[in-house]
Amino acid sequence: MTTSALVVDDEVDLCRLMQITLTKMGIKSDVAYTLAQARSYWQDNTYDFCLTDLKLPDGSGLELVKEISNSSNTPIAVITAHGSMDLAIEALKLGAFDFVNKPLELPRLRQLVENALKVIHQDNGAQATPESSPEQKMLDARLIGESAVMHPLKNTILKLARSQAPVFLFGASGTGKEVVARLIHDLSPRRDGSFVPVNCGAIPSELMESEFFGHKKGSFTGAVADKQGLFQQANGGTLFLDEVADLPLAMQVKLLRAIQEKTVRAIGDTKEVPVDIRILSATHKDLSRLVQDGAFRQDLYYRINVIELKLPTLNDRRDDIPVLAEHFLAMISAEWQLEIPPSLTREASERLQRHDFAGNVRELRNLLERAVTLAETSDIDISHLGLPDVSHDLKDTQAHSNAQQSNHYANEQNQSQPTTQTMSKAIENRAQTLQSDSEITAVKHKQETTNLHPYRTNTQHYPSMIQRSVPNNTEPSTSSSDTNEKVPIHRPIQPKENETTRLQEPLDGQLPAQGLEHYLQEQEKQLIITALKQTGWNKTQAAELLGTTFRSLRYRMKKLEIAEDQSE
Repeated sequence: MTTSALVVDDEVDLCRLMQITLTKMGIKSDVAYTLAQARSYWQDNTYDFCLTDLKLPDGSGLELVKEISNSSNTPIAVITAHGSMDLAIEALKLGAFDFVNKPLELPRLRQLVENALKVIHQDNGAQATPESSPEQKMLDARLIGESAVMHPLKNTILKLARSQAPVFLFGASGTGKEVVARLIHDLSPRRDGSFVPVNCGAIPSELMESEFFGHKKGSFTGAVADKQGLFQQANGGTLFLDEVADLPLAMQVKLLRAIQEKTVRAIGDTKEVPVDIRILSATHKDLSRLVQDGAFRQDLYYRINVIELKLPTLNDRRDDIPVLAEHFLAMISAEWQLEIPPSLTREASERLQRHDFAGNVRELRNLLERAVTLAETSDIDISHLGLPDVSHDLKDTQAHSNAQQSNHYANEQNQSQPTTQTMSKAIENRAQTLQSDSEITAVKHKQETTNLHPYRTNTQHYPSMIQRSVPNNTEPSTSSSDTNEKVPIHRPIQPKENETTRLQEPLDGQLPAQGLEHYLQEQEKQLIITALKQTGWNKTQAAELLGTTFRSLRYRMKKLEIAEDQSE
């Protein structure tokens, strides 16, 4: 059966060019120059796909996109001019299959038509075997779960796989964003192409442009050979940008152009290379908030967020926990080559369903790996899970939370009428808080006194540059058994008449006679000598006291001509 297409555009020459190109590809086409004529053709004939311009003499191509998308599964692509990217994005949201820019490039048009034909072939195969289509089997096998929130998610993934529109996956860490991204790719017409995942937060900012767009030999120091970028590697397939919120602003500008123009230029190259890729992105951060804070470009946000897909947390699909646990245990058994596959007891399965999974599916997988390791038999009980004991289920927890909120509200209502009892209670709470703070401070001080520098061989404590140990004769006497455990008390330095312990300030209105550089060197020299005196000319301890390294201190001493064997 011959494939047929409907071409809608008000430019006669462009319509003829597209019709000739489709004819060479073995596709019969009809041409409509107005929106009314296109509607008439669509009602009287049956087409496999449609190409339409957005700006028509008697209306907008968006109306045709909406009508066709709502009435059938026929792929429809839009033709847009430069500066009409907002309209193209709106068309993709309404259900358009893909878009192509003007001036029209024939290689890009052929790629678009070939992708549309793949979608048509895929839809025909699904209609022939609706219950056991390969796409549905793949979806059920790789996206585990039959809870209420999973059915609409699976249906949405099947719809997104048919489109070429950019998809933004939003969800907490561990919800399976990369799993969904791979599913969208494997279910799409681009399944024969490459799926290239990249963690945007793991690439150093200095290497990002080279990683994304590639470079030519000799373009910079260390470029000993030509290198393909991630965009070139994903040509004909899908590029998955994980943690896209971590992209620096400078890279966001370059990425926006590459996504919009679908061309990239390698570092050191003189020409741009066209690429045919689909962009999928994901993050656990709130991109809209980052846009408001100025940390993420608004134009890039709307370019990658054409269709947003929010993934549910594991706490929102607790009915799937037993099925997921069984799936992960089977995977662990196969990977670890266990003779007897492990299984959960009924009590352990119920306990998992009551657990609050902050790490979502990833936490469940790690928890089961730990349980299989600790279990002595193939049966995994509650004790092997290592979860805290609970005396109530989720409903009791929610009721307790609601009761706390009610008590908090009641307390706020009664704050306007304080009584003697509430005031005494507040004083008691304040006293307990002060006591707790003092205990915490004591513990921290004890930890600090025991955290010695690795080069130290004793427990001597050196004061900072603005503190001095109090002489022994001013402290109360202690027994010899407490001498080593007594933390020395420091008080502000009381400098002697002939001793300099802080920076000398020039007289008001006067500048150093020998210049700023000489003045700063003298002050630095005095600080180093003071630190060396306080530590008995131990350079390692003096460097720690000054907040610098041993090598840096030796360099400064040599530069300032401070003798290392001085002992005065």
